[in-house]
Amino acid sequence: MGRTATVLAVRSSAGSGPGRWGRWLAQGGVGVEVVRADAGAAVPRRLAHSALLVLGGGYLPDDDERAPWLAATRELMRQALTDGRPVFGICLGGQMLAQVAGGRVAGDHGAPEFGSTVLTMRPEAARDPLFQGLPEHPSALENHVDAIVALPAGAHWLAGSERCPYQAFRVGEAAWGVQFHPEAGPERIRRWPEERLRRHGMDRAELHRVAADRDPATARTWREVALRFAARVRQHRT
Repeated sequence: MGRTATVLAVRSSAGSGPGRWGRWLAQGGVGVEVVRADAGAAVPRRLAHSALLVLGGGYLPDDDERAPWLAATRELMRQALTDGRPVFGICLGGQMLAQVAGGRVAGDHGAPEFGSTVLTMRPEAARDPLFQGLPEHPSALENHVDAIVALPAGAHWLAGSERCPYQAFRVGEAAWGVQFHPEAGPERIRRWPEERLRRHGMDRAELHRVAADRDPATARTWREVALRFAARVRQHRT
């Protein structure tokens, strides 16, 4: 691992990846090592890195039959929570954090969200190390039909949206989960299956146009969060 603080990122989908969070974490002095679990790479039994990043994918957190690596990923998350090691869970990863910590997740729950979505920061965000001082109504990229239906006891509820209340939360002092995709830029929308979007009444070209228009502000917001997370990772390592 060398002298640089590193984050282990678990990938569950070929269309996923650290995206621009990899670049932003590097700017914050933190490296990222990606385990391509969806492609057959083994998820380590022990977390030997400074922090854990669990990325998105089209599964529920305990969908072990279709995605057998999820069991090992949940175990890494439990280790990180026990050790107080920084965690950031994105979409599937955020749902996994909620479930592992005692909350509940449901498949095909509520109204799905696709494309750039306006969030609302809650009062608790003003006291959060990553979310304090962010715009009251930032935009973020969404791509989900499953959702968190109950946060873990004692979790700090940080943000919601009109269709999905649990958009961001914190467990303990160093574990964050989000339903949206702060790592993804509008170009990722071009890779989303058009047939799936049409089933939900969505037009991919229009989703891309709106996301691209909002992206300068969107990128500023989530870059700041990534840099703050990097600082927490460095602080924990020290």
